[in-house]
Amino acid sequence: MKFYSTNNPSIRVSMEEALLRSLPADRGLYMPETVPFMGADFFNSIADGTLADIGFQISATLFKDTIPTDKLEELVHRAFPFDTPVVALEEGKTHVLELFHGPSLAFKDVGARYMAAMMGYYLEQSNREVHILVATSGDTGGAVAMGFLGVPGIKVTILYPSGRVSDLQEKQLTTLGQNITAIEVDGSFDDCQALVKSAFTDGELNQQFSLASANSINIFRLIPQSFYYVRAYGQVKHFGKPVVFSTPSGNFGNLSAGTLAYKMGLPVHQFIASTNLNHVVPTYLQTGSYAPKPSVETISNAMDVGSPSNFVRLTHLFNDDFDTLKQMLSGYYFTDEQTRQTMDDVYQQFNYVMCPHTAVGYMGLKSYQHIHTDVCGISLATAHPAKFKELVESVIHTPVDIPAALEELMNRPKQSIKMKADFAEFKELLLQTA
Repeated sequence: MKFYSTNNPSIRVSMEEALLRSLPADRGLYMPETVPFMGADFFNSIADGTLADIGFQISATLFKDTIPTDKLEELVHRAFPFDTPVVALEEGKTHVLELFHGPSLAFKDVGARYMAAMMGYYLEQSNREVHILVATSGDTGGAVAMGFLGVPGIKVTILYPSGRVSDLQEKQLTTLGQNITAIEVDGSFDDCQALVKSAFTDGELNQQFSLASANSINIFRLIPQSFYYVRAYGQVKHFGKPVVFSTPSGNFGNLSAGTLAYKMGLPVHQFIASTNLNHVVPTYLQTGSYAPKPSVETISNAMDVGSPSNFVRLTHLFNDDFDTLKQMLSGYYFTDEQTRQTMDDVYQQFNYVMCPHTAVGYMGLKSYQHIHTDVCGISLATAHPAKFKELVESVIHTPVDIPAALEELMNRPKQSIKMKADFAEFKELLLQTA
């Protein structure tokens, strides 16, 4: 399997190169040169398959003999000791895909743990070391910190916007220590992301370090996220209805992963991009004009992205054809007031507790179903409500329990390095650790 840059499809790199370098020198994004079509037999046989089972089958088809089959199976099953269940709110009509059963209670555990397993395998083979740089708007940092904690040969530096992540999210970034360093940036997520991208194209830094990313700019974050779309379909296909997915969207990696599954043959009727007031893509779908803007701060903070990096991947998967993309993708956006109201309504009606991001996804699904009634809808629940405990409790007026493993983090002291959104300062900080 080879990977090419979206900016220069003629350049091909190995799986190991795409995984460990993350970003091409031309500032494009890596994509697999071929997407395997899994076929009807595969999708008809997955009803009882776990996330690990499905992930292994897709990985084995995608990578063929790049990693020995028995080793690949071991790596994938080690990455996914948890599953991604579909919970029915309205049987056969409205469902929630719970993606928060991993260690950091967020969907990004799937990508982070898969990447950690794959990187660990290659580093063990080559005796190399890498320095992972990550920008986070909330959940990525915690998932990466927990996924890569203590992995030999890997150092992790996480940049996050000061004051724009929840208390629990911040604790997951700043209390683990060991090979994890947290940098608190005076700015937005877009500022953090820009610093990371600049580092990857800086000659001096690349001479000093073997840099890699665990953000969704790394294709190996997206590939495993396609697995849970397949897993979800296997849990609802017996209803015999067209299946639609509503994905809470910020940087659009999650939705790009769903599209990747669709290209593998997953029978998806429609994708729904559900956003907060950072509605660059829903507006694009309405107007045909793509106009990134500075991010707006909302209560669904992990989606506060004004210039989504993965938009280029999303359009690329549809051959940069606006009409084809619009046919498969609907877009809706919602205010904080609507989000709070929906969190309360869902709790009152179904006794189901949602984080604000999950509520945005649910609103997108219900907006689509208001017009298209005879579909089986799946809304992605991207984070456990405990990650937004104070906000959720203020909305539903009911205590939200924190799982014991994460409650222990709340009592640990925060350790972070404060910094302005200045690349020269960031570069100097990194060079001091060389």
